[in-house]
Amino acid sequence: MFRRSLTRWVHISFLCFLSFPACPQVSGDWLIDATPFKAQVEEYNDSLVLTNGLVRRVFMLAPNAATIALDEVTQNTSMLRGVKPEAEVSINGTNYAVGGLTGQPNYAFLLPEWVPQLKNDPQAWQFREYTTSEPEAPFSWKRLRHHQEGLAWPPEGIRLTMAYDPPKGSGLREVEVLIHYTCFDGIPVIEKQMEIINRGDLAITVDSFTSEILAAVEYGSSVESRAYNVAASNIHVETDYAFASMEAADANHHVVHWLPDSEYHTQVNYQKQTPCLLKVSPETGPDQVVSPGDTFLTCRTFVLLHDSDDRERKGLAIRRMYRKIAPWTTENPLMMHARFADWERVKTAIDQAAEVGFEMVILTFGSGFNIEDEDPVYLEKMQQYAAYARSKGIEIGGYSLLASRSISPENDVVLPEGGKPVFGHSPCLGSNWAKQYFDKLYRFYAASGFSLLEHDGSYPGDVCHSTSHSGHRGYADSRWNQYQVISDFYKWCRASGIYLNIPDYYYLTGGNKCGMGYRETNWSLPRAQQVVHTRQNIYDGTWEKNVTMGWMFVPLTEYHGGGKAATIEPLREHLDHYEMMMASNLAAGVQACYRGPRLFDTEQTKEMVKGMVDWYKAHRDVLEGDLIHLRRADGKDLDYWLMVNPESEEKGALVVFNPTEREITKTIHVPLYYTGLSRETEVFYDHGKITAYQLDRSYSINLEVTVSGKGWKAYFFR
Repeated sequence: MFRRSLTRWVHISFLCFLSFPACPQVSGDWLIDATPFKAQVEEYNDSLVLTNGLVRRVFMLAPNAATIALDEVTQNTSMLRGVKPEAEVSINGTNYAVGGLTGQPNYAFLLPEWVPQLKNDPQAWQFREYTTSEPEAPFSWKRLRHHQEGLAWPPEGIRLTMAYDPPKGSGLREVEVLIHYTCFDGIPVIEKQMEIINRGDLAITVDSFTSEILAAVEYGSSVESRAYNVAASNIHVETDYAFASMEAADANHHVVHWLPDSEYHTQVNYQKQTPCLLKVSPETGPDQVVSPGDTFLTCRTFVLLHDSDDRERKGLAIRRMYRKIAPWTTENPLMMHARFADWERVKTAIDQAAEVGFEMVILTFGSGFNIEDEDPVYLEKMQQYAAYARSKGIEIGGYSLLASRSISPENDVVLPEGGKPVFGHSPCLGSNWAKQYFDKLYRFYAASGFSLLEHDGSYPGDVCHSTSHSGHRGYADSRWNQYQVISDFYKWCRASGIYLNIPDYYYLTGGNKCGMGYRETNWSLPRAQQVVHTRQNIYDGTWEKNVTMGWMFVPLTEYHGGGKAATIEPLREHLDHYEMMMASNLAAGVQACYRGPRLFDTEQTKEMVKGMVDWYKAHRDVLEGDLIHLRRADGKDLDYWLMVNPESEEKGALVVFNPTEREITKTIHVPLYYTGLSRETEVFYDHGKITAYQLDRSYSINLEVTVSGKGWKAYFFR
């Protein structure tokens, strides 16, 4: 349909591309106002342009389809060195390229005059046609609780689907490959996913796949090959096939690979080891049998092009991406971890949570709650818990441990001699026990009225060599199949409105929160040290995570030892510390696990807790915005950060802490660029206006602050 003259394409379309066809001419900073940047697809003389004015991906359509440009538009920066296949797939033991062209003479750059030399590989899958449509949601999101307003699901944008036919003589005549590219409005991200459809009469096996291949521009110049000084590209890549980490790059390391490019002979690295070839491909498998009439979908890959080397700006881009592709992570309920699961103490926890404005009670680890207990009497009891909580306007949920425990030799993962699971012990999610376990969870949440799960020891990626487990055939399909079990459950939870605390990177399959990042034994340190650690953990944990994506911890009772010096209980005796722990979290829009049998023990304690919650809710829109990193806590001087939300009435909030015993007065340089304020601002403290300020040419002001010893203050900008 689109196989037109290559000569015509070279002389017309490629030259048009060099003058940036079909690229919206939009000015402004998308991190302040993303609304002008709308996604579109345009065909220009046998080339195809997918763009939103921030990112642009250009495809050649003849003699085969191939990406010929990947650009960050606002800085006019090319991110691509050359042409590669659009994907690779191994079917029935044979590896195939999908699309792509060959013959580029130098992989340092792609010149227009080289295009006529590029050849079609007849052994590759051949482009047939393309279609466009609205973006599709991979699963539903049931909105039950407070979250950032105005977040569309699925995200708005455009979906481009390119269809490929198998090469002649492959024996796969009735098999079709579709590659889906989704460009979203207002963000420099393109999602990609490959779909393999079996329309034939015989089953096929998808042994392995590489769903994204980019010859990316290198990020540095490293002549030597020492691992620590060879930089990859200025591109952020992650997938919805992520696990075994609280950090994106680590959680995706088994599928997102930055490799040397064997075709890049002119690179400066002496051994040609520059990691500038992106391949998104699982380390094992998936080894999936696709029956006649069935479809296999790869993981979804998200490629974000950075427009800067600045750490804050790069982090802001990643955080905005999560709000776009995983908007449920902006759900941010105040949560109490009830230490005991007997009715009297649960009732106390619910009542107190309702009185002070908390929104969720979790029957925490070690509380006695058992989600696997299917005794009808126990289920009825949990239904009563949920009904009472609802009557008080409180959500209730509980804890369950999955991995990090051994079930039996018949049900645990089987590894080679000397191998150990990630957590030391783990059941295989393809075992009979796992099927029964997940069936219990489905039934519990369908019947109990609980609306939260804290799922500890989530699947960490263990492979399994067993050939007797019903959920996988052997080693090669074990990781993919186990991941589908848990991700399908999490997607069901998201569609059912069940909040998910998961100490792992399952955001893109429905997880709400992961750990912010902390060492649990630090909560046994003396209280004053815990406060400093809290603000350090938040400061360090929010470079790439939104503040709503990471939980923190406030141990009301003793945790990991430490005795009286580490413990807040009795609460009334350590009220100042309790308030400072609440302020250190809530003033960054961060929810902590307040773990204990109660939230208050006296009226004075209750007033403090309720006052902090009321303050937080009054400023929630800006406090749940982006954290701009200004001065990290060190215990020696003022530490502070700036919360920003250009869409809220309060555009910014400067929160300042004084960890010392002495009062400190200091002038702070406050950068207000990401608030969206451009000329002037009014500054407020405790609902009273201080003064108006003119912003300087760097969109900043100098603000004098005075903070008492062991105290804190917040200044709001409108």
